[in-house]
Amino acid sequence: MVLHSFGPALSGMAWALKTQRNLQVHATATVLAGVFGIWLQIADWEWCVVLLAIGLVWAAELLNTALEVLADRVSKEREEPIRLVKDAAAGAVLAAALAALGVGLVVFLPKLGRLF
Repeated sequence: MVLHSFGPALSGMAWALKTQRNLQVHATATVLAGVFGIWLQIADWEWCVVLLAIGLVWAAELLNTALEVLADRVSKEREEPIRLVKDAAAGAVLAAALAALGVGLVVFLPKLGRLF
């Protein structure tokens, strides 16, 4: 039963990754975090925090994308309720991205500082 959910979920992620520039930026940041994590040999607990931060950003961006598509379907005009929904969803992505940036700074900066 649960496995049937993976198809639509992966399809939605693939569509969003293909069409949404911001998600492409997050994908690049994900790869960079992985490369830095391997290169700097971060601890297991640091991997957990980094992966949670990455997952939070991706989830927020995917939800933001879904809300934008739905809001555009309801009304292409910049009506106040639609604008508020889109702005709040974008704010959620910003909050997640800033939290992930904070995690990256705390995890990676000290290790980079010791190298240089």
